[in-house]
This record gives sequence, structure tokens and C-alpha cells, in this order.
Amino acid sequence: MRLLKAMAVAAAFLGLAGAASADTIVVGGKNYTEQQLMAEMTAQLLSAKGFEVDKRAGLGTAPLRQAQENGQIGVYWEYTGTSLITFNKVTDKLDAEATYAKVKELDAPKGLVWLNPSKANNTYAFAMRAADAKAKGIVSISDLAAKIKGGDTLTFGSNAEFYARPDGLKPLEESYGFSFGRESVKRMDTGIVYQALKDGQVDVGLVFATDGRIPAFDFVVLTDDKGYFPTYAMTPVVRKEVLDANPKLADILNGLSAKLDDQTMAKLNASIDVDKKSVEEVAAGFLKQQGLI
Repeated sequence: MRLLKAMAVAAAFLGLAGAASADTIVVGGKNYTEQQLMAEMTAQLLSAKGFEVDKRAGLGTAPLRQAQENGQIGVYWEYTGTSLITFNKVTDKLDAEATYAKVKELDAPKGLVWLNPSKANNTYAFAMRAADAKAKGIVSISDLAAKIKGGDTLTFGSNAEFYARPDGLKPLEESYGFSFGRESVKRMDTGIVYQALKDGQVDVGLVFATDGRIPAFDFVVLTDDKGYFPTYAMTPVVRKEVLDANPKLADILNGLSAKLDDQTMAKLNASIDVDKKSVEEVAAGFLKQQGLI
């Protein structure tokens, strides 16, 4: 029911997509800071290169992917691990290079072209307040599991998507041999997790590895010592017919991709979430600083 509702919202959100000019590049994005930033950065970059752009950011993962497969979205930045597991249902443990090659291969028949991956690996991660983790002697997720199996009650803040997705919480608990317990899991919007962890409302929070609030709020990321999370290399994905009609897109987007890594994205994300600058300002500043526009 929740998925159907999300799809209905997406349909309404994308309503006029079919009416866009054939020469217009429809740029999509998800509903959190990094994705809002990448959609804006892509829109500004393509506009500066002479393209007509229609930006449609703020969608959930599944509706956005479906919109691209349906031809309503021309380009957006996706993560290799998300395509591998969520869209293509591959459960094999693959390294970064193999993950990219696999999603490129599997998505090609769907009319999707994966361009060059960036060095920004926005994988999921577990974080704790640094002082709290030090006091409890928790460095890794295995340490966390041992504490909980030993009787400690630690609350976990998670967004609803990770709670339910196939590479999410329950499979991770099975991999590490522990369970927070239903009563100890607090589901909330992604952005609220960081504030809840900072304020001590939860003991452990689900975070994105490139989020600028991790260093700003003095969090420490727990080592994924069993290598549970796959690589989530942020990559521009373009519909084949859009790329065929606009071959210059590849070089333009690959040029932006080459400028991005974990530290860069954390800094850019922090400019928005911590320093409270606008997405538009941060996007324009980076593109100009890098000589891309």
C-alpha cells in the first residue's frame, strides 16, 4: 500500500514529463540532500552547456527508477549498490569494479547507460556519538553486536526504507548475528536520524558515509568488518535514447563525475545541512570553482 501511494505521488509529481520538448533533458533526483544537490548541479551544468533542462528532484528511490525506465526521467545519479541489490536482486558479494560492471550489464537491456562512476561511495553506515562509542569500546559493527548480545539495550534510528529494503536492517542483523529488537528500532526520516543521534534520542544511527554531519556532529562511523554493505559508487545514469540524441552528455557528466569523492561530497553536503547554504548556491559555487561552468 505504501509503495502504491509513493508511485501515485510520483506520477502526480512527474505529470507533465511527457509534455516536455524532445530537446529537453529531464533531470531527476531523490529526496535527500546529496541527491537534491546532484540534481541541481546537473541541471545548472547542462543549462550552462546550452541544454534545455527540466529538473524533477525529490522522489523516492523506487518511483525515480521506475520513472527513468518509463522514459519520464532522462538522467539522474544512482548508486551502484542500489541497482545491484534493490533493482537487480543480485545478492553476490562483489567488489567495486565488479559491482559497476554488473549493473552496467544488467541495466543495458532496460535502456539505461551507466557513465563513469565517481569516487564518492555513499554507502550506508552505522554511526554513534564519538564519546559514547569510546566509552562503550565500540569500534565495529561486530563490537556493537557483541554488546547487544551481552545484554546492552541500544536504540537504533533508521529511515523506513532501510528498515524494509533487501539490503537493509534484518539481513544485516542476520549477517552479524544479533538483533536490536523491534522496540529498540526508531523509524524516522533520514534527516531526522542525525539530529536524534546528536541529541541522544538514539544510541546508533543509520547514516550515509558522505554526509557532512558525521564530522560536524562528532560522530564516528562503525567499521563494517564483515563487509556487509556493497559499494555505492555515485554514478550518472542516462536513458540510451537521450544519450543517442545528445552524445555530448557523456563527456559533460563524466567530467563532473571525475571531480567527486567522499571528502568533496561530505564538504558539499555539510555546506547545506550544517552551514545552511542553499542547494542552488552550493551547486553553482562548486561548478564555478572547478571550472565546469
